[in-house]
Amino acid sequence: MENINTTLPGNPRYQPKQMTPVFGYDNLYKKVAQVEIAALETLGEMKIIPQKDFRKLTKEAKQQLLDIKTSEVDVIEKEITHHDIRAWVRCAQKILDKGIAQWVHIPLTSYDAVDTARILQFREAYLTSIKPSLHKVVNIFSRLVKENSGKIQIGRTHGQHALPITVGFWLATILNRIVYNWEKADYFCKNLTGKISGAVGAHNAQLGLGFSSKKSQNDFEEKLLKKINLKPSPISTQILPPEPLAYFLFSCIGLSAALGQFGRDARHLMRSEIGEVTESFEKGQVGSSTMAHKRNPINFENLEGMWLRTKNEFGKVLDTFISEHQRDLVGSSISRDFPIILINLQQQLNTLLKEDKLGKTFLERLSINEEMCNFNFQKNANVILAEPLYIALQMAGYPDDAHELVNRKLVPEAQKRGCSLVDVLGDMAKNDKKLSAVVAKIKPEILKLLENPENYTGDAREKTLEIVKNVQKISNKLI
Repeated sequence: MENINTTLPGNPRYQPKQMTPVFGYDNLYKKVAQVEIAALETLGEMKIIPQKDFRKLTKEAKQQLLDIKTSEVDVIEKEITHHDIRAWVRCAQKILDKGIAQWVHIPLTSYDAVDTARILQFREAYLTSIKPSLHKVVNIFSRLVKENSGKIQIGRTHGQHALPITVGFWLATILNRIVYNWEKADYFCKNLTGKISGAVGAHNAQLGLGFSSKKSQNDFEEKLLKKINLKPSPISTQILPPEPLAYFLFSCIGLSAALGQFGRDARHLMRSEIGEVTESFEKGQVGSSTMAHKRNPINFENLEGMWLRTKNEFGKVLDTFISEHQRDLVGSSISRDFPIILINLQQQLNTLLKEDKLGKTFLERLSINEEMCNFNFQKNANVILAEPLYIALQMAGYPDDAHELVNRKLVPEAQKRGCSLVDVLGDMAKNDKKLSAVVAKIKPEILKLLENPENYTGDAREKTLEIVKNVQKISNKLI
């Protein structure tokens, strides 16, 4: 079997196999070939290439063009042309019959092929790899959210116990972010454009030499791009405007961040002193090279770490937002790293979708320790209803700053005695007629709520189920 280099851009450690048909090194010119083949077909259909020569563009010849390896192009570029596309053209001309070979790359400029091919690459990577993986992750995540919609959990802000929520609510906040960015990525992918507009973007060769006629709607660019299912950019220089691809890639950055958020939250909840989440541990796996008792959150750490790698790649995208006049070569080397964004995102998705020997994904094997959720909840259950208590006092006519009363007097006393805020308030009211009169005005149902912190979850469960329902609608629409 012929040796093919399928190494992906970026760190060799992170090589999601789904990406190799598109971004594997020796496959990088496949989309360039697709654009160049479309150009030859368009020239033939427009009768610019003599029909006797055009017939030489056979199915077998096209496949040979598609099979030109990057490593083959590299040799010619380094030894002869010092130009990548002219090197590819030479490879193509060696394959084709002379009658058709002379028409290769006419009337294109290099970035008609390169920029349009890049769009085809990103579109294919998204449609064949990212999108199906997202669909699986969202479906599994939705089930997790629903299953945990009513399980009590202490909410945390600034790393401190805050107000009661549910496990499902926590997960739903992340799921909502995933689907929001997925919807954006899908939208911007559909609106990616190509360009076959020549060396400065003004269709000089096409119009000047009769390849196109705007008056007769005989438009070479539109005909060519239609063959590869793209629309032309409204205007371009020698390169495409950077914004459409950048917005698509930024949506992928958003997806990576949402998965990174899940990684950060989950690894903190796995801490020994918290223990609300358990990462599955496979047979033969070790947590430390020396501490045999450890069970490290390696997958969750990788989710967050991959986000950090990915977000720094977007700076390169921003670096290509400007160029000199109609184009310079500064952005050429930088843009070759753009695929790393999708590669890293796919790596994150693969982490969640990695199956064990029974075919169960890592995400499905995620375990929520309900006992520890309740244990942690109870640690500060006696004081976490400080919010509704101070508001209830203020609503009942407390004449001063009720927040100050709860903060300075009730909370410290409740923590000291290990009793509830309501108990401390009741004892204090016995010796304070004014406070007793205020407490008497608090509605019974509110007093009952203040004695049962597990019921002070707002609309956490309802909002959770609402998100799941909405997510399924969006997911079904996108797929």
